[in-house]
Amino acid sequence: MGKARSTGASFASLADLKSVRDALQSQAREQALREARERAEREQRERERNVFRSAMSDAVPLSPSGRIEPAAGAVPPLARQFEQDESSALAESISDEIDIERLLDTDGDLSFRRPGVGADVVRRLRRGHWVLQGQIDLHGLRVDEARETLMTYLATCVKREQRCIRVIHGKGLGSVNREPVLKGKVLKWLTQRDEIIAFCQAGPSDGGSGALMVLLRPPRSAASRR
Repeated sequence: MGKARSTGASFASLADLKSVRDALQSQAREQALREARERAEREQRERERNVFRSAMSDAVPLSPSGRIEPAAGAVPPLARQFEQDESSALAESISDEIDIERLLDTDGDLSFRRPGVGADVVRRLRRGHWVLQGQIDLHGLRVDEARETLMTYLATCVKREQRCIRVIHGKGLGSVNREPVLKGKVLKWLTQRDEIIAFCQAGPSDGGSGALMVLLRPPRSAASRR
């Protein structure tokens, strides 16, 4: 019986050796493949360098011109936090309690014009005389969010020298009692901004009673040229 156990152990040892041999052969093949790929890549890079050298063999370096490349100016940092704080402070200064009934024209299509602005301006605004240059959608926002968002957007419009924009306040269909809460607020906010010279209810294709077409003052540079 001892001899049988010895024979079984011998077979097991031979199987282990065969497994080790196969593993070593596999590793050797993988190593050979890696070396072959690396050698092929090196040869390819050398061929490319030779082609470049051959193409540039007749090139003559330029004589020094004495030119000095100006250093690129540093990009001034944008005071994002300052702008946000400024917009927030401005929004807080806009009142929701002012009486604007006397400021609005009750002509069937709600409109407003700053004193000194002719009625023809509102008519032209309603007819699309000015190209629409941007819009902001406020409906769905809380009142405080809508106020700050609108103030920030108006400041951006002034910087971009935009004249005509659309303010979408919604029709209040999703509000309590289906009343347009933001509409009345937006009217009050806009009349308190000096850069707004006129606005009117948008036409049916531009949002109707759920939006306003707003006209901003022309930029000072444009006004000075006229």
